[in-house]
Amino acid sequence: MAYTTINKSTDYFSTVIYTGTNAVKNVTGVGHQPDLVWIKDRSGTNSGSHNHNLIDSVRAAPKIIMSDSTAAEITDSTDALTAFASDGFTLGANNTGTQSQELNGHTNGGNEYVSWNWKAGTTSGITTNGSTTITPTAYSFNQTAGFSIIKYNGSGSNAKIPHGLGVAPKVVIVKQLNVGTEHWGFYHASRGNTKTLYLNKTDDEYGATNMWYDTSPDTVNFSVGTNDIVNNNSADYIAYCFAEKTGYSKFGEYTGNGNGNDGSFIYTGFAPHWLMVKRTDANGNSWRIYSTNDDLSHGANGRTKLIHANLTNAEDSAGDAIDLLSNGFKHVTSSTDQNADGANYIYMAFGQSLVGSNNIPCTAR
Repeated sequence: MAYTTINKSTDYFSTVIYTGTNAVKNVTGVGHQPDLVWIKDRSGTNSGSHNHNLIDSVRAAPKIIMSDSTAAEITDSTDALTAFASDGFTLGANNTGTQSQELNGHTNGGNEYVSWNWKAGTTSGITTNGSTTITPTAYSFNQTAGFSIIKYNGSGSNAKIPHGLGVAPKVVIVKQLNVGTEHWGFYHASRGNTKTLYLNKTDDEYGATNMWYDTSPDTVNFSVGTNDIVNNNSADYIAYCFAEKTGYSKFGEYTGNGNGNDGSFIYTGFAPHWLMVKRTDANGNSWRIYSTNDDLSHGANGRTKLIHANLTNAEDSAGDAIDLLSNGFKHVTSSTDQNADGANYIYMAFGQSLVGSNNIPCTAR
């Protein structure tokens, strides 16, 4: 079991489930003041499907982008997340009754929502060097947690942009904000700097020679090419950058074995509290998110409820199970979305090590 420098993971990432009220609502229990909040309606029982909603402190509330959509950033000053707080956030009344960007109930009220919350926090003093060619217009970073939010104006030319993490990020997710309807660019270190995935699509990975400048991130900068998805000279962008932290976060790949009873096991060195997986070598497979706030429904560690990052659907309880264990995760399904025989997958995981910074077992939380 790996030690960690983050003894309490909820200081930097947490999942909160809440019920919509159709009235102004303060959501608490996050454990920190979040800088990125990702909200999804789990139930959708009153009005069908709803978008994923991502709000961050760099773009500022109430600006929303949606992981399941190519749409530009929208602003909803009445019904969206309207403010960040020391232990959560405030939601507007959300009483229009027709919005797909729903965060707080519907005409009939009572929908159930999940929010995933990351902390950044440092908004000055970002490191640059002689290779930096684009200066961010705003940013927030946290080197302890390995997470940063970078806003920048595209240049239309191959460019290097500071990320603030002090170590090379292994995941960079970019969304164009104000021009056109571009996909979400997704860099994952395990697939290399000539490949990309699209967070809003079920496609396999693409060759991306003009996406990441064929250059992996370094300790100061991440690179973008001339593709409009990441670097149009008339566009603004937001980038979410993640570096691995022992015992807290892991971004890797694995090969499925197709065994629904004894599926592939992937070691992370900590108990995953949030996990997203995506197949990279075939079309038609969604991005799957599991979290520990779902009901236990497959043995002591199993989760059968999942949310698709690229779909507006309500939470899926189809029974494609996964075990989130003390040191990793294990598939209990042969689903092609997460464990087809010989198929390749990437993952992102955040969680809590059972061993503290001094190699002392953590107490229960």
